[in-house]
Amino acid sequence: MSKRDYYEVLGVDREADAATVKKAYRKLAVKFHPDKNPGDSQAEDKFKEVTEAYEVLHDTGKRSQYDQFGHAGAGQAGGFGQGAGYGGAAGGYDFDLSDALRAFMRDFGGGGFSDVFGEGGGGGRSRRGRDLQVKLKLSLEEIAAGAERTIKLRKQVACSRCKGSGSKGGGAPHTCEQCNGAGQVRRVQRTLLGQFMNVVPCPACHGEGSVISDPCSDCRGSGNMRGEETLKVKVPAGVATGNYITLKGQGDVGERGAPAGDVYVVIEEAEHELFERHGDDLVLQVPVSVIDLALGTKVQIPTVDGRVSLKIPAGTQSHRIFRLRGKGVVHLHGRGRGDQLVRVVAWTPEKLGAAELKRLEELREAARRDLPEPGRLSHD
Repeated sequence: MSKRDYYEVLGVDREADAATVKKAYRKLAVKFHPDKNPGDSQAEDKFKEVTEAYEVLHDTGKRSQYDQFGHAGAGQAGGFGQGAGYGGAAGGYDFDLSDALRAFMRDFGGGGFSDVFGEGGGGGRSRRGRDLQVKLKLSLEEIAAGAERTIKLRKQVACSRCKGSGSKGGGAPHTCEQCNGAGQVRRVQRTLLGQFMNVVPCPACHGEGSVISDPCSDCRGSGNMRGEETLKVKVPAGVATGNYITLKGQGDVGERGAPAGDVYVVIEEAEHELFERHGDDLVLQVPVSVIDLALGTKVQIPTVDGRVSLKIPAGTQSHRIFRLRGKGVVHLHGRGRGDQLVRVVAWTPEKLGAAELKRLEELREAARRDLPEPGRLSHD
């Protein structure tokens, strides 16, 4: 089943700015939120659909890829998530309900519908770990073949003393007495217009719903501390600058057992000294002497797979392009490879002796007799 256009899902036009996209999403997410529609599977599907659309359209990079390539481009921009078959290339994002709720909570706060509007409890929780981003610079050869790289990352790791619990003795936190575990308290504010009820994070537990009576001295009760971790990244062949790979759960650890964030490995392609990349095709300029162009020759051409022989027919004009099929970059989300385009360029010698100059004068006279009339230049 094909997916609907993301702009249509949110009910915005293609020129809508980020604020309009966010406003449209919030309205629809509130309407279809599972807390407001308990047991309604259709509302749940709608909630996931609008969140998936929002996750693409509110992000500049993902939105640009989607505008160019549709759902396949969105899947590409969204990364090639480790353990997920490199991220749903043919159908964009595969959102489950937990992903959608987490995205909603990230941008609008709270764990549920009532939390967003200050309508009640919802229970506090420790904070999820931060998402991290790291750039990975690759050579064209690594991109063409695929690569496995190791990266070292400075991040928040579980405290070694309390094992991430935040408690000095490793015990579990107890329910906050001030908010009874809700993480929120109600406050009455008196104004000239009357009394207003506000729901604010509990000051005793900072909105978590629980407190630690004897916090760990190393991490001060947070359950995490600064550390370093080594990660392995498998990069599929055919990636390009701006693509990224998502390492789920490899970001900063959360506070006191809360879920860890993710790591986004952003691909950056190093400039190559020989090749220009155009999509999955490679372009190479090869200097060839005028004599070889006139008489024909064979030249050894570099490719990402090694050197190959290219036959240049007699009478070849400068800047003619030859196509070496299947010698380009692997298609990221499909079979086959791009091509390598070889542009031969006439090379004029700069230092010649008297004997060479004399022979070239003789050749020039012969060549002039073969010149076509102005306006009749062949474009073959």
